[in-house]
Amino acid sequence: MVQRLAAFFMLTLAWAAATGGLWAGAAAAQDRPVKIVALGDSLTAGYGLPANQAFPARLSAALKAKGETAVVIANAGVSGDTASGGLARLDWSVPQGTDAVIVSLGSNDFLRGIDPKVTTEALDAIITRLQARNIKVLLCGMLAGKNMGAEYETAFNAIFPALAKKHGVLFYPFFLDGVVTERALNQADGIHPNAKGVDVIVNAILPKVEDLIAHARAARS
Repeated sequence: MVQRLAAFFMLTLAWAAATGGLWAGAAAAQDRPVKIVALGDSLTAGYGLPANQAFPARLSAALKAKGETAVVIANAGVSGDTASGGLARLDWSVPQGTDAVIVSLGSNDFLRGIDPKVTTEALDAIITRLQARNIKVLLCGMLAGKNMGAEYETAFNAIFPALAKKHGVLFYPFFLDGVVTERALNQADGIHPNAKGVDVIVNAILPKVEDLIAHARAARS
């Protein structure tokens, strides 16, 4: 009887130690900063702007202003990049340990008149590969200019909502919402946002990014 009690006592201690370690590990995972990569083109990179005024930096500042300090955002924007370019560099642009990715590609695709099927296939592959790594995704939409023709415009604009629905990812319909065509919010080229324009983008997309952070944290548990 004494031996049985001793064995039970030792088993209880072992279970407590094991579960204590599991809980400690879970707590540590929850406390670890959420690592986000902003994967995009010049609109993400911050073309024509100081590094501290680029989208990722201003987004990080906005989150901290709301008390969200345990978030790190890496700028993986490459000026001139297409969706296919983003796919080609995906593995080194999104390193191991990344929790979430903001995908904002496509503006150069329509500017170059790239076949919407090519853009679709590239973005589809990006999302598929990120999800296979258990990385949460926020897909940012882009809208083609009217000068591309009605057929192209319709096909291109449909890419983003369709992919968001297919993969069940968070979706922000138009990255440049509230900024495009606004002279006061753009640089002299009329294409790239100035510092004020970036802040408009950040303020508009912030709720979706907060959802992204919540999803990334939930995936750890």
